[in-house]
Amino acid sequence: MKFSRITGTGGYLPERILTNHDLEEMVDTTDEWIQERTGIKQRHIAAEGETTADLGTKAARLAMQMAGKTAEDIDLIIVATTTPAKVFPSTACLVQQQLDIHGCPAFDVQAVCTGFVYALATANSFIRSGMAKTALVIGAETLSRIVDWTDRTTCVLFADGAGAVVLEESDEPGILSTHLHADGRYEELLHVPNSQPSDTGDAQKIEAHICMKGNEVFKMAVNTLGRIADETLAANNFKKEDIDWLVPHQANTRIITATARKLKLPMDKVVVTVDTHGNTSAASVPLALDTAVRDGRIKKGDSIILEAFGGGFTWGSALLKF
Repeated sequence: MKFSRITGTGGYLPERILTNHDLEEMVDTTDEWIQERTGIKQRHIAAEGETTADLGTKAARLAMQMAGKTAEDIDLIIVATTTPAKVFPSTACLVQQQLDIHGCPAFDVQAVCTGFVYALATANSFIRSGMAKTALVIGAETLSRIVDWTDRTTCVLFADGAGAVVLEESDEPGILSTHLHADGRYEELLHVPNSQPSDTGDAQKIEAHICMKGNEVFKMAVNTLGRIADETLAANNFKKEDIDWLVPHQANTRIITATARKLKLPMDKVVVTVDTHGNTSAASVPLALDTAVRDGRIKKGDSIILEAFGGGFTWGSALLKF
């Protein structure tokens, strides 16, 4: 039986750092308020002309380097993003071009903050069915370009970055299970309105900004992430104490802490990067995973739950042996 395992991770953050003190000069907010409500101290912002594909390519190269893979080894590229470099071609095709990879399938997945988990589940299915042997799975975002920088409730949250993994065919189980869900009834709670041209086809100025009803999203996220963690454990006959690490979507520390409490996991078993990364949507889970792999916390053989919740609403998880 074929399995898939993560053999390399990579992450990239743009050079520009925007601190809470910088935001105090832009909107009516304070460093104290931002940290108390979100846990965020700073976030990274893409440079002018630096695209989502650029970020994803840099993260992918690091993942390939760790896995010992070259362009010739990659036979599938999936990019999770809600901020594509272009309407078309896909960001995955642009990453493929930058990596000098030719001929293999390359496509994007859009599930907002859950996008990387959706992409990982898709790549896992490709490998387990024999349709691919070595996949690049990337989460990349330039959310700063769809943030309303006059809205103090959202501009403090979102940021730019990319994370990537190499997923390979293996005789040993790696990805043990994935669990994906969505419910479009909650569209209005977290969305980007006015992002399409008019029905008549006339050209118009597009004002596309993130709109969020924070309290409602918070409650839904905590309850949903708790349920999907239980679903994941039950599907694999795992107990809570069998989990070595939780790598959650980095939305804010209050959601992460509440989820860990439901799992009865101490916070020293939870990977938290939101304080320095902000919410990078589809990039947040692979960025956090890469951080913990590279600093030595996550080791070969560890049992890890990845989980995320995003606009749609979408939510998902993956249980894996590293």
